[in-house]
Amino acid sequence: MLIVHFSMTSQISSSNNQKFNLEERTAAFGEAVINFCRGIKADRVSDKIVSQLVRSGTSVGANYYEANECNSKRDFSHKLVIAKKEAKETMYWLRMISRSNPEKKSEARKLWQEVREFVLIFSSAIKNSKLGK
Repeated sequence: MLIVHFSMTSQISSSNNQKFNLEERTAAFGEAVINFCRGIKADRVSDKIVSQLVRSGTSVGANYYEANECNSKRDFSHKLVIAKKEAKETMYWLRMISRSNPEKKSEARKLWQEVREFVLIFSSAIKNSKLGK
């Protein structure tokens, strides 16, 4: 399990001193979601799912960016909770788009794996921020 140490900056480092620029990574994820959604054939069902997927998928990074501007650990933790919720919602919509567009399942799975990592990272950071009160 990844142990995350943070100090309310855009750089979060793991216990093995690897650096992760989560601002860039979450932004790249949002861009990948947009690109993925552009390739989905429009129909009554897909249009609604795509709209939700774009909203939640781009919101992960937006909320993480906002967390990095917080002035307190409590506010930082709160914004990370929101980012985590958006990430989990994105996982749900990726599942639904895979069902409605089976030909996109493999691509959706790759995005799902990335957003799942965000959930794990945010969960660890939230837990650590509560321990460090």
